Amino acid sequence: MSFPTGARLVVFGCGYVGGAVARRAAAFGIEVTAFTRNADTAQRLRADGIATVEGDLASDAWHASVPAADFVVNTVSSAGNGIDGYRHSYLNGMRSLLRWASQHPAPRRALYTSSTAVYPQDGGVVVDETSPTGGSERADVLLAAERAFLEDEGLGDSRLVFRLAGIYGPGRRHLVDQVLAGEVSGSGSHHLNLIHRDDISAAIFAALDETRPLRREVLNLADDGAARKSDIVQWLSQRLGVPPPRFTGQPASGRRTVTPDRIIANTRAKQQLGWRPQFADFRAGYENVLAATAD
Repeated sequence: MSFPTGARLVVFGCGYVGGAVARRAAAFGIEVTAFTRNADTAQRLRADGIATVEGDLASDAWHASVPAADFVVNTVSSAGNGIDGYRHSYLNGMRSLLRWASQHPAPRRALYTSSTAVYPQDGGVVVDETSPTGGSERADVLLAAERAFLEDEGLGDSRLVFRLAGIYGPGRRHLVDQVLAGEVSGSGSHHLNLIHRDDISAAIFAALDETRPLRREVLNLADDGAARKSDIVQWLSQRLGVPPPRFTGQPASGRRTVTPDRIIANTRAKQQLGWRPQFADFRAGYENVLAATAD
């Protein structure tokens, strides 16, 4: 993969996923500016030699501090505080980003990471990018941010929305910790759709590769192996040498409802980007998580 000499990238919402993107881009020789609201994250990025701007994406106060870029990636996540946090980070943050973009030449490519939480389907059905969306406050906020990103004219024609399944990877061991504690949220009969942090980063770089055509569209990102949560938890308990935990049947902390039972299809991302997940199922992914913990 090659990028234009002197290429510049801005990664907004440069946290868990965005930090991996920023560090990988710097390794490619791209001039990176990272934008984050978290002071500790900013300190770690600077320690890795990455130019970093701290601020609230939903504000306009940062606009003069972030330079124009050839490539723009927005990997923002919720700031907490329920639906208000979603609206602040995703929708108001996107609107501010678009106002910033209107002050500069359009980037060569722009990418945005949304969420498969936009899908309401249940009952174990397969969900692709043509499936109906919406139906909850959270989904509607996420969809409004997607529309703003795709419809605004300040970002050029080469732009893409990724809808991410449940993100995990090194340092993200929530399910592991629940298994060790003997109690897991949700229902064991539901499928758990996952995507490893490094596979998200790989998909983003596949989309930034200008040898591949890119149009305004939405792609799901999930691994190849959606499995029932009970199967994943049983494997983890055996791998960790602990008794199988019980399922609470209740939502995870900070959520109003249990995640619906569905299978997120990744076929279109593979076709459009030539991308394949390195961590194709939960076994490969959690071996990586556990190895990172051991290190």
